[in-house]
Amino acid sequence: MSVRRVKRRDRNGPASEYWMIDVFVEHPDGKRERIRKVAPLQNRRAAERYERELRRELLLGVRTDENKEVTNKKETPTFAAFAKQFEATYVQTNNKPSEAATKEAILRLHLVPAFGRSKVDAIGVKEIEAYKAKKLEEKLAAKTVNNHLTVLRRTLAVAVEWGELGVVPQVKWLKAPEPEFDFLDFEEAERLVAAADPDWRPMIIVGLKCGLRQGELLALRWEEVDLVAGRLMVRRAVSRGVVTTPKSGKPREIPLGDTVLRALKAHRHLRGELVFAGSGGGLLTKGECKHPLWRACKLAGLRLVGWHVLRHSFASHLVMRGVPIKAVQELLGHASIEMTMRYAHLSPDVRRDAVRTLDRHVGDRGTTANGNLMATKAVNGQNQ
Repeated sequence: MSVRRVKRRDRNGPASEYWMIDVFVEHPDGKRERIRKVAPLQNRRAAERYERELRRELLLGVRTDENKEVTNKKETPTFAAFAKQFEATYVQTNNKPSEAATKEAILRLHLVPAFGRSKVDAIGVKEIEAYKAKKLEEKLAAKTVNNHLTVLRRTLAVAVEWGELGVVPQVKWLKAPEPEFDFLDFEEAERLVAAADPDWRPMIIVGLKCGLRQGELLALRWEEVDLVAGRLMVRRAVSRGVVTTPKSGKPREIPLGDTVLRALKAHRHLRGELVFAGSGGGLLTKGECKHPLWRACKLAGLRLVGWHVLRHSFASHLVMRGVPIKAVQELLGHASIEMTMRYAHLSPDVRRDAVRTLDRHVGDRGTTANGNLMATKAVNGQNQ
């Protein structure tokens, strides 16, 4: 009986268990067919009954519904055909423009060429491992391959949700090094601000002192800035010219320091509702913002950096000043603390304080650990 209880764990989610059918059927013409499906009713007896029905369907080449009416067996789509449905229906509905464009490119350039002709239920662990090996041979980074696997797994998971596939095959992620990031130290940040064009200096200051993403800077409105209370709300972001929510999907509040307050008060304009707007009051493009920042870098004698480096600098400076990681996470708007932890090593007190915990006093009398050990030896000596 090819019915068993299986356990699967999503990449970031909890493990789940379910009854699964995995059978081979020999046809009269000698063809051997395999079918793997999740039982519609999750108990052993129902799963075994479902397995017998599947065997019968495979042998007859038909599907029998609950009313015993015979209908044509549903054909499993190829990955290429399903990928078109997935992109048009799921990706465009559930992803921001930049995320949708990334998924579309991964499907078009990598996944469809590799799996396009295969039926979605023919893509198993072996095929996925072969894909990983091929991409590594092509010198793609492990992180890049993992990005491909994430899109592949999501595509197959949606196929399960839509009834085109029984179960998502297990995906083993490659071990990838932590991504490196660049940031300006305190002195470099001051030089950059001093060298910036007056018209662009406020935007650079807000990037350095508030940690907004570039898309969040471009979408920031005056109604979200309170110059009296000294705070701003991050509620919007621009992605490929479309105004949407921040990356985390949640708004966040950023307190404003004196430097930012002075810069924004001096920058107050009447060109429109956007804080950092084009000449006509409309949205700036990322291309328009690149060269003013690079020009400031050149005048300051710095390497050329992008706007995201200003955000990295904001986080790095906070950690270097001893701000708790949890507070940094909230200010950055990270969905998980793991994203913020990559800055933790910059804290000058982390290793020093860790070692100093060994010297802390314990007990009501303030005896050190070493003192306790000496006292124990003295007592033992008296008892001998």
